[in-house]
Amino acid sequence: MNTGNLIKLMRNYPGFIFILLIALLNTGCVYHESIPFSVHSNTKQNDYGVLIMAHGGSSEWNEQVLMAIKPLQNEYKIEVAFGMADAASIQKSVQKLEARGAKRIGVIRLFVSAGSWHTRTEQILGLRAGAPIMQHVSTSKPSKKKHDSHHHMQFWRIKTNASFALSKKGLSESNLMGAVLVDRAQALKRNPKKEDVLILAHGLRNDLNNNELLESLNLLANQIRSSIPFKRVKVETLREDWPENSKKAKRRIHIFLQQANNEDRTVILIPFRVYGSGPYAEVLKGFKYVSDGKGLLPHPNVTKWISDQIQILQQGSFKSALH
Repeated sequence: MNTGNLIKLMRNYPGFIFILLIALLNTGCVYHESIPFSVHSNTKQNDYGVLIMAHGGSSEWNEQVLMAIKPLQNEYKIEVAFGMADAASIQKSVQKLEARGAKRIGVIRLFVSAGSWHTRTEQILGLRAGAPIMQHVSTSKPSKKKHDSHHHMQFWRIKTNASFALSKKGLSESNLMGAVLVDRAQALKRNPKKEDVLILAHGLRNDLNNNELLESLNLLANQIRSSIPFKRVKVETLREDWPENSKKAKRRIHIFLQQANNEDRTVILIPFRVYGSGPYAEVLKGFKYVSDGKGLLPHPNVTKWISDQIQILQQGSFKSALH
C-alpha cells in the first residue's frame, strides 16, 4: 500500500488509526518519553544492619524501646543492646546481625546526650584501643560489676568482622524532642498563665558537658515558650549519680518549686528522660506539682529520630576494627 492510499484509508476509517497505534505499540515502534523512577530495595536483603543501644531498665522500660522500633523492623535488620555500653549485650546483638547477613552496622545510641558512653562503645567495637580481649567470658552470665540492679557493665572487645558507624547526636539535640515536650505540656496544662513548667533531665558529671546539655534543653524549651503562655519554663538537671553536683541541683530545683508554691502557681514537671521519671518523686517529695511521669517515650517522634539516624548512618562511611 502506497502512502496516498494509506492517507485515504485513514481519512475514511478513523478507527483504523486506533488499530494502527495498538499494532505499533505492540511492536515497540512508537516512541514514548522515558519516565524516571526509583527502585526501593528492601534493606533486609542487603548488608546493612542496625544496632540500637539503650540504657535499659525494668521490663516496662525495655518494652517501650522495643515498641518505638517496631515500625522500622520491616525495613531494616535491627537488634537492641540494653545496658550502658555493656560488652556482653553488644556482642550478642552484633552476632545476631551478622548471622542475618549484616556486614555494615549502624549503631544508634538512644541516649539523651551525644557523648554518653561514646568512647567506651568505640573501644568495645574495636574502633578505638583500650578494651581488653575477651578471655573466657560467657555472654550469658552477668558481670559482677553493675551500675544498678538492671544494668550489667562488662567491658571487653567483641569478636566481629563487621564495620561500624556510630550516631553522633543525642536526643537532646533534636528539634523533634521539642515537639514531644510541647505535647507533654499540652496534656497537663489547665491555666497556663498560673502555671510554671520544669523540664528535668538526668544530667552529666562534667560541668562543661552538663552546661552544654542545659543549653540544648533550653533551645527545645523554646518550643513550649512560643506555643503556650506559661508563666515560667525552666530546665534543670538533677545529676543524681554524683552527690556533690546533685546537692547543688536539688537546692536550685527546690527553690523553683517553693517559689511557685508560695505564689500559688502549679508546677508542671516534664521528665527529659528516654522513659519514665527516674527518682523525681522521691526528690520532690513535699512540693506541689503535677506530672504524668512520661519521659520522651512513648512518642512517634522518637521513632522518627531513630529512623533519621539509621538513614544518615547508612549513607555515611563505616570503620572496621583495629588490628
